[in-house]
Amino acid sequence: MYRFLFSSKWLAYLLLAAIFAAACVFLGRWQMDRRAETLAEINRVVTNYSAAPVPFEQVRDEFSELDPAKEWTQVELRGSYDVAGQRIVRNRPLNGQPGYEVVVPFTLETGETVVVDRGWLPIGNKNPGSPDSIPAPPAGTVTAVVRLKHGEPQLDRGAPAGQLASIDLPTYAAGLGYPVLTGAYGQLASESPAAAQMPFPFPKPATEEGTHLSYSLQWFAFGVLMFVGFGYAARQQARNAAIDAEDEEGDEVSSGSAVHSAAAAARRRPPVARKRKHATAEEEEDALLDAQGY
Repeated sequence: MYRFLFSSKWLAYLLLAAIFAAACVFLGRWQMDRRAETLAEINRVVTNYSAAPVPFEQVRDEFSELDPAKEWTQVELRGSYDVAGQRIVRNRPLNGQPGYEVVVPFTLETGETVVVDRGWLPIGNKNPGSPDSIPAPPAGTVTAVVRLKHGEPQLDRGAPAGQLASIDLPTYAAGLGYPVLTGAYGQLASESPAAAQMPFPFPKPATEEGTHLSYSLQWFAFGVLMFVGFGYAARQQARNAAIDAEDEEGDEVSSGSAVHSAAAAARRRPPVARKRKHATAEEEEDALLDAQGY
């Protein structure tokens, strides 16, 4: 009944279904991997973002090579800002609005220097390509609480003087001309004493999982439905073939019955009397009487 499945056409259909299902499984697993990354980021935010700040001495190595599990950890720094080394980072949208971020070297009392991202500024109206004004950091000794963040990759585009294309810490440090810890930077949470004017603070990272799980389940369902559709099509083909076979058998039976009926009718037909070639008058008279039923 299903021997047609071994034909080249149906084997090709099956191969296409398998390829489509494999692609769906790949995309579903990709969405699951993205979900795992999102959940790990959410866990880091929930665990580290609002935890009590730790002294710089306890996490100094993180500024040389940041452990992903320590991202968003709050660290207390004590030292002073190097205003001369201040830069703005281009193309930093916030809540759908284009703008900049302000990064400043921070030299600790131990003599080591780290990079602090003090906040966000909108694009300016007075000077194209730069903010209208950049709030200066507090002078003198400052106690700053920052959250650890990974540096960003170098971008293949330049930036005007006093600006950076990304928070690429090695490139930034090379332009400063003195040693800087480049394994991580700090996103400012608070500072004391506070400056008269501040860039806009960064919002807390989102902790919603997103749609990765639903998308992955949809891809898996598409892969299963492909085989369901293939099975349905095969079943319909088998049913149609069975109906065609029944119709052909009925036609053969009808044809055979007609032949049989014709033969039976021929057998029941009374024999026709043959005239003799040279019949006598008496024989002709007897044949006529037999035909009239006498």
